[in-house]
Amino acid sequence: MKDLFIKRFTYYKSLGDKSFAQLSDEQIFWQYNDESNSIAVIVKHIAGNMLSRWTNFLTEDGEKPWRNRDDEFINTFKSKQEVIEYWETGWKCLFEGLNQITDENLYHTVYLRGEPHSVMDAVCRQLAHYPYHIGQIVYIAKMIKDHDWKTLSIERNKSQEFNNEMKDKFSADDSAFNSSPVCFQNSPEVRDEYK
Repeated sequence: MKDLFIKRFTYYKSLGDKSFAQLSDEQIFWQYNDESNSIAVIVKHIAGNMLSRWTNFLTEDGEKPWRNRDDEFINTFKSKQEVIEYWETGWKCLFEGLNQITDENLYHTVYLRGEPHSVMDAVCRQLAHYPYHIGQIVYIAKMIKDHDWKTLSIERNKSQEFNNEMKDKFSADDSAFNSSPVCFQNSPEVRDEYK
């Protein structure tokens, strides 16, 4: 199960990484209006959440007393490089936390703001939260880049071509269609528990 979690989170991280690669320093800080968050601010929130949730996540409440969530929505970064470094710090903490998961502690109780969750539920909660914000990052990046955007998934008007390629690739093993090729980055692996 831990490997599946790591695989899913790695995929969503890659969407952010590929978005950042297409943007300049200035574009990372662009805001649609004063009430909107820039990509830099969204990264500050995601990474701040990760550091709080995944530091000692098996033994301490996921909402740490040192976290200042409101400050996560105020930009303090000076460069794209600072944004990416903080992004990487958050993901490092997350992956270190995920690596502590075992079959034995998967249903162990952990807490988020005092609310009990199984480890499985806590992971699923974050697996819903981070892609929500990463989707915002991708959407903002697409608006900024406009016609220069390089798609991160199946190209527009290329769905049938992509489907045919996938059928050819996996025709020897029909069970491969139990996993999403987009979410698994076209990986030939199939989740054993869904075969």
